[in-house]
Amino acid sequence: MSYSLRREEVVDVAGLRAMLEHSPGQAAQAILAAAGQGAVEAQLLLGQILLDGRGIEEDARVARRWFGIAAQGGNAMAHNMLGRCLEHGWGGDVELTQAAIHYAQAADAGLDWGMYNLGNLLATGRGVPVNQVEALACYEKAAQLGHAKSMNLYGRYLEQGIATTASPARAVRWYRRSAEAGDFRGMFSLALVLVERGQADEAQSWFERACAEGNLNFLRSSLATLLAAGPLLAAQAAGYAEVLAQREAAGEGLLS
Repeated sequence: MSYSLRREEVVDVAGLRAMLEHSPGQAAQAILAAAGQGAVEAQLLLGQILLDGRGIEEDARVARRWFGIAAQGGNAMAHNMLGRCLEHGWGGDVELTQAAIHYAQAADAGLDWGMYNLGNLLATGRGVPVNQVEALACYEKAAQLGHAKSMNLYGRYLEQGIATTASPARAVRWYRRSAEAGDFRGMFSLALVLVERGQADEAQSWFERACAEGNLNFLRSSLATLLAAGPLLAAQAAGYAEVLAQREAAGEGLLS
């Protein structure tokens, strides 16, 4: 089935995404045609399906190219995704300085993911000098926009007093917002604080949910945190270790 796009037509991106669910090959053909005729949202979507191999052969190098084309068209998420490719070496060399530039463009356009990713580079000094004040600002802005991962990191800065006055009470509120928004790291952060407050039952429910929903990287880092806590969290550590072993044995990917 062929697909053509008249230049005056608006691409139905939602329709194309829905088509991906039941007819990925047909959707990929439609997306490719629309992208080739200059539809920026389709160019972004093409990059995403090329990166994921949905309805089309996986090709990170070509995905990176399409993200670049969409970014030139001013698409904020395309800047963010190009930044991801540059940061992680998807489809080419790792270029952290360029990744920071594209994240900043996405952030300046108001995209929460751009703020979050730029904040991560600023916090760790990758591609840019370490700047915890600016990292905090990025996380706070993204958190205010409802970005769950940023809520957790903003809470951490508040709890630990990084580049700001420590405010444990505000930190707990942001951890809870992050957890309730579905971020497993936020769930874990909240659970740790609840243990300190003597709210063991609620803490356990968040520990269990974080364990069930977290990826392998998270399970490994959180297990180390639980083990370092000693006898107080020994039962939780044992549970995390068991789940981690099961999922490693099943061959689960780090970021799945």
